[in-house]
Amino acid sequence: MRRSAWRFLWISEEIRNRLLFSLGILVIYRLAAHIPVPGVDRAAIAQVLAGAGSGQTLFSLLDLLSGGTVSTFSVLAMGVYPYITAQIILQILVPIIPALQRRMEEDPREGRKWMERWTYYLAVPMAALQAFSQIQLFRQFASGGILLQPLGWNLPTVTMILSMTAGTMFAIWLGELISEHGLRNQGLSLIIFAGIVARIPANLQRILLDEQNRIPLLIFILALMAASIFVIVIVQEGRRHVPVMYPGRRVGNRMSMPVKGTLPLMVNMAGMIPLIFAQSILTLPAIVAQFFIQSETAWLQSIALWLQNTFGGISPSYWLLYFLMVVAFTFFYTDVLFSQQNYGENLKRSGAQIPGVTKGAPTQKYLTKVLRRITLPGALFLGTVAVMPFLVTLIWPSVGKNAGLLVTSAGLLIVVGVVRDVYRSIEAELKLRGYDAAVLVH
Repeated sequence: MRRSAWRFLWISEEIRNRLLFSLGILVIYRLAAHIPVPGVDRAAIAQVLAGAGSGQTLFSLLDLLSGGTVSTFSVLAMGVYPYITAQIILQILVPIIPALQRRMEEDPREGRKWMERWTYYLAVPMAALQAFSQIQLFRQFASGGILLQPLGWNLPTVTMILSMTAGTMFAIWLGELISEHGLRNQGLSLIIFAGIVARIPANLQRILLDEQNRIPLLIFILALMAASIFVIVIVQEGRRHVPVMYPGRRVGNRMSMPVKGTLPLMVNMAGMIPLIFAQSILTLPAIVAQFFIQSETAWLQSIALWLQNTFGGISPSYWLLYFLMVVAFTFFYTDVLFSQQNYGENLKRSGAQIPGVTKGAPTQKYLTKVLRRITLPGALFLGTVAVMPFLVTLIWPSVGKNAGLLVTSAGLLIVVGVVRDVYRSIEAELKLRGYDAAVLVH
């Protein structure tokens, strides 16, 4: 009888130490998430989140993705998202700027190091800009004013921006520690995962406090979550296997026959990135509008109010734009990633060929065409995930604020993806040390 190699999870000292180290770093991250930014009125923040309208919707969304740190205006209120945004920007710039593309193609290893270094550099101003934007947003929506001092380039404002920027870089550093000394290459994912999962008890408590609808609401949300997880796993595991013929090898005086293999193309190669990027772009007009909402010029104030109402997260037009942008950016980002991998040239170097397709550029063109075709269901799926809270509210209006993580959307997609990646990472660590279920027989 074959038994799982996971029974050796705690027997292997190195794997056990890596797991405990990762858990310890996550505990430190969650403790740091409760450190507030200096000079902030928490009562005013609670008033914004307890209210209604575009402010409450926008900040509830930010609070969900940050793991509850926005509601306390913690030094980790931005999480690691400025780093992710910087990473996306650089990946988009590579195919646009020829010098960057040559750098990545001539020496991929050094190119990756350059990319990592400049992602850190770019993350700092991105974090500072996002911190300033969040402070200004809260000031506009808080009736009593959130800061102890008026917003301007004074000492309290600079202190808050520096604190939030330092908090973001601290979270990034913790993620890198996990990737290096804990679960390999899973650091940032686990940091985001921990933040989202930390909101489950609060969301569950809010549902249970609704005495009139809590039982049917809980059944509805759990059933929807189960269905959503099933669909997420199906789409994320979806592959299109393109047949590839690899050349035979010479063994002594004999030449072996060509080997038939496959090249798996993912249905959802872009992952969560389109949702994050589309959301950042859509919330930008609402953030900019806050600077002009109190303008004395009537037409400028009118435009600012329209931008706030349209991109504040409460209008149907916002969710329609969100869906369209997620679908469009899924195609765009997938093309960017796939062009950087350059499968056509790599297959040509190894002597491999897709039957009926010329080697080199024609192979890359053919694979791109196939990938775009299978990306369509993945893009529509991501778009549906993005607007799930709005769709649930249409089906059941009383769900309202409860249409968060316990229903589905971006948070659930991240959770499922991280659990899947962590499972594979641990399984790879077990196999690397000889604990393979395929060869271990009891």
